[in-house]
Amino acid sequence: MHKNHNKQKILIVDDTKINLAILTDVLKDDYVVVTANSGEQALDIIFSDTLPDIILLDVVMTGISGYDVCKKLKDTPLTKNIPIIFITGKISVEDETYGFKLGAVDYISKPFSPVIVKARVNTHAELKKHRDYLESISYLDGLTGVFNRRKFDEYLWEQLNYCFNTNRKLSLMIFDIDHFKAYNDLYGHEEGDQCLKKIASMTSEYTCEKKGLLARYGGEEFASIFVGDSNEEVFEIAENIRKKIYDSKIPNENSLVEPFVTVSIGIASVIPTQETSCKSMIESADKQLYLAKKTGRNKICMI
Repeated sequence: MHKNHNKQKILIVDDTKINLAILTDVLKDDYVVVTANSGEQALDIIFSDTLPDIILLDVVMTGISGYDVCKKLKDTPLTKNIPIIFITGKISVEDETYGFKLGAVDYISKPFSPVIVKARVNTHAELKKHRDYLESISYLDGLTGVFNRRKFDEYLWEQLNYCFNTNRKLSLMIFDIDHFKAYNDLYGHEEGDQCLKKIASMTSEYTCEKKGLLARYGGEEFASIFVGDSNEEVFEIAENIRKKIYDSKIPNENSLVEPFVTVSIGIASVIPTQETSCKSMIESADKQLYLAKKTGRNKICMI
């Protein structure tokens, strides 16, 4: 189990069992291999589990063709960057051109040559590692080291669709440092930056433990996203965050709440419907945050 932790995941899609068996045997030592025997099954796997790093996709299958699967994946923001290598037994220049136009990165011809299969998959797997690394850097907030607004926006969209498709609860928490302008006015912006770093550090580890995402939403605001937790569980997480910051007793003598740093928290928690959008989730959480501030700060309001 631990041995597979750092292995990349390959999804092989082919409606012929022998082809699945051959490709699995070639790749299983170097990758975590998952198989699907139809385009429909492949889409179910992709949208209900952790995303594969690379997809080997048969062109001609019963039901949804490989081309149609590729088109759907490339039209979906969540999956558009997954490298797709087409598998085919018969290829013309026109077919190859069409596949590349759809977004495929390569072709593997039948009958399979284990050496060619390994070489092509390894090449694209390495490229995917480098792209993932560069992308991970672009998703981090430069000051605090937690995720940035770009990552937040993408993750919220992904999880909203995931929760809609699986009928699970999605919770968005936005918390804001109370009277942070007063903090900066008294202690200076450099100390303000240090305060933001402390808040990010003490909450990110706890958020990760609870399998949530923490992002710097903007200025002195942070946001967390949780999937599947009940209202009671999410409220408890929020209360622990509020209390953790409260108990840290970071001085803020100009605050009108306490002589140290506190936060107000707003939470929106729903099972998404077709009417639910990222915008509506953010607006709902923002309204609860506004209510928490309006009714005294250093508290949690939830809908």
